[in-house]
Amino acid sequence: MNSTLRRTLFGGCAAFAAIAALTLPTAQAEEEPPTALAEVFRDDFDGGAGTPPSDANWIIDTGTSYPGGPANWGTGERQTYTANADNLQQDGSGNLTITPRRDGSGNWTSARIETQRTNFEAPEGGKMRIEARIQMPNVSGNEALGYWPAFWTLGDAYRGNYWNWPGIGEFDIMENVNGINKVWGVLHCGTAPGGPCNENNGIGANRECPDSACQSGFHTYALELDRTGGDEQLRWYVDGQQYHSVSESQLGAETWANATHHGHFILLNVAMGGAFPDGVAGHATPTDATKPGVPMVVDYVSVQQS
Repeated sequence: MNSTLRRTLFGGCAAFAAIAALTLPTAQAEEEPPTALAEVFRDDFDGGAGTPPSDANWIIDTGTSYPGGPANWGTGERQTYTANADNLQQDGSGNLTITPRRDGSGNWTSARIETQRTNFEAPEGGKMRIEARIQMPNVSGNEALGYWPAFWTLGDAYRGNYWNWPGIGEFDIMENVNGINKVWGVLHCGTAPGGPCNENNGIGANRECPDSACQSGFHTYALELDRTGGDEQLRWYVDGQQYHSVSESQLGAETWANATHHGHFILLNVAMGGAFPDGVAGHATPTDATKPGVPMVVDYVSVQQS
């Protein structure tokens, strides 16, 4: 939770970025600029095959809700989360796998983890970047109906309360549904329904993964919270290409601060079924055609701050 932030060469990097912005061709306008950030958290999931992720870094959520929280994790999901190696394990090759399973009675299980730490935030006047390299479940068409992999955060005040969403902020860094070749990035904030973030849909955008399908291989998904300028911003990236942003001026200072000016914790999970925002993709319920046993594979998770 306590991080030593490196500032050496920050000014030099900022100057370089300014020069680069003047010289780069227009086609690269959406590429990420260089930033002077220090890594304050990283997990490469390099434990032995069949082992759970480090309990120093992660909490394994189990069941169908937080104790006393909304049923079905608040989204109408169909699966039960477990700590079983069939659903959650390091593979011995530097990856974490989260694998949905279906039993003979049609019941689904899967896994969900969240960081022990809840203090990932951008300091006033600084930046934070949360990033992971992930392969979505490699399944599509009818076999993918109901798959809902996600890499996301919740505001620190949610832990132990479970009824203060969406005011505490939710950053969906990578969401996908039904094996569609797209990544969704979404901000949830304010009040529900409606409110400044159009809940329960949130403020979102999506795009296809660059060069290859999201499901066919690893891609890098990142969120940057930038508090260095007069109008603070959240920016979403896939493989270094920005595809979405939300600014403080869109929401108002109070709503923005309630969603962003505090710590967040990170989550990774694969849900089956549930209420993926209707205005985004229209989530489907798993059917008999849905193929069990296709994992989301996570290479690493990293957090950097300036």
